[in-house]
Amino acid sequence: MPKRPAIQRHEWFAVVVAFAYFFCVLAAYYVIRPVRDQLSAAVGSTQLPIFYAATFVATLALTPLFGALVARFPRRTFVPVVYLFFIAGMLAFIPLFQLQDAIGARLLGSAFFVWVSVFNLFVVAVFWSFMADLFDAEQAHRLFPVIALGGTLGAIAGPAITRGFNALVGVSGLLVVSSLLLGAAIACIVGLSRWSRRHPVRGDERRDERIIGGGFLAGAIETLKSPLMRRLALLMLLGDAVGTVIYALLADYSGATYATRTERINFAAGIDLGANLLQVFLQIFVTRTLLVRFGPAPALALDGALKALMLAGLAVFAGPWIAAVAVVTRASAYGVFKPAADSLYTRVDAETRYKTKNFIDTSVWRFGDLVVTSSFNLLRGLGTTLPGFAALTVLAAATSGWVGWRAAHSRALRPAMEPAEAKD
Repeated sequence: MPKRPAIQRHEWFAVVVAFAYFFCVLAAYYVIRPVRDQLSAAVGSTQLPIFYAATFVATLALTPLFGALVARFPRRTFVPVVYLFFIAGMLAFIPLFQLQDAIGARLLGSAFFVWVSVFNLFVVAVFWSFMADLFDAEQAHRLFPVIALGGTLGAIAGPAITRGFNALVGVSGLLVVSSLLLGAAIACIVGLSRWSRRHPVRGDERRDERIIGGGFLAGAIETLKSPLMRRLALLMLLGDAVGTVIYALLADYSGATYATRTERINFAAGIDLGANLLQVFLQIFVTRTLLVRFGPAPALALDGALKALMLAGLAVFAGPWIAAVAVVTRASAYGVFKPAADSLYTRVDAETRYKTKNFIDTSVWRFGDLVVTSSFNLLRGLGTTLPGFAALTVLAAATSGWVGWRAAHSRALRPAMEPAEAKD
């Protein structure tokens, strides 16, 4: 049997547009992320539970609204509406930042932290739900690492834009840039919806027209009811535990090392840039090969092993090593873990693909942030030092690899389409 091409002729349009779509989404986020991160560095990790509690509440409030959209409208309608909502919110912050002296920098900064955190979760979660709805499992293994590379390049371009133009245009200008990028993402959604009508997933030819229906809380209910979804939620929480502890340690290091807001923004942008460059390498040379040849299980296990290894080094080297840990673990999380985990959702039904996945990727994630940062402060108050945090996160990372391996072999997943059966 001849070897199948990495991208088939009829898939090129969808891959290029999805690549551009993810580029725009992550560039829009990473343009404004350093502005958010310098706030957490300025106030210290002890304040993170308050920020994450507010973010969790905001996420819980928006999740039923998203569920209602999914239940009542076809995807060609509700997906663009989500992005229009966040464009409107982004633009609304421009006059608020111009009134910063009257509002108060701390209050405005806290509101912006919550907004950016919610924005990131929803726009990325909706992107991957949409991708899982466009392609079958065999296509996902071949195409998701390529599409994810678009997001990586966007995540490189975002902090580069911020570093280059922060002093020139300020926060208001960065908000405009982020909004324009989200507008371009909507154009990509329209193009992909049209492509999907011409090249539907076999056996489900009316996905673009389909109204999913069901209740607006179906995602939360399915997460509690389904063993597979509980396992995927646990996988999310373990990854979040690792990432949030690293984020807290990095915030403390940045706050102790850099005195000004500009220095902290540039440091945060530098971490993002390094992580995203490494992510490119992983996506090109590691993730796609693993997914195509072996499926998602080894990729999920590899992610856990990489994180555990870097965190073990934290107990030895301490100090500036946290920057290296942040670079490698973020690169693995988004370059290895994310394409592998999201490919699993091509093998579940549409309601799970949008509602349950969105609930796990938003509400469960932010609940994890709140629990982890609160526990971090509690443990530190009890005298836990850096080696102790390193040991706990090594355990979480190793457990994540094991849970990911088990989830990828779950009997609840529909069988992936074999390459010979895939649509030519």
